Amino acid sequence: MSYIAGANRSPVMLLPDTVDLYVDLDHPVRALDMFVAGLDPVNLGLVKARPAVTGRPAYDPLDLLRLLLWGYFNRVRSSRRLEIECGRNLELFWLLRGLRPDFKTIADFRRDNAQALPKVFRMFVRL
Repeated sequence: MSYIAGANRSPVMLLPDTVDLYVDLDHPVRALDMFVAGLDPVNLGLVKARPAVTGRPAYDPLDLLRLLLWGYFNRVRSSRRLEIECGRNLELFWLLRGLRPDFKTIADFRRDNAQALPKVFRMFVRL
């Protein structure tokens, strides 16, 4: 008698054709994505709501907002922990379309938008 064995790591595995297939159609992360897509970053008062003309492009504030709301929903508060989850969690890979902001970017976004975020969190809880 033998043990239950996992798949061999060496051969190429056939994964789903699209990232969209990683997240079920009725998964709550899809509702979170639709909620954020309906928000206007300028009206919310998010910093860098309009991209700068010069310099290195910044992350879209709505993507960072998605990340923070996902963390709020899943009880992941630490910026360092959110950075780690971006690299290993399929929900976040789908939600952020493969973006992996570092902990400093996440922390700075939270600090810079300290007045706008509580309003958004209240709206999300009411939803």
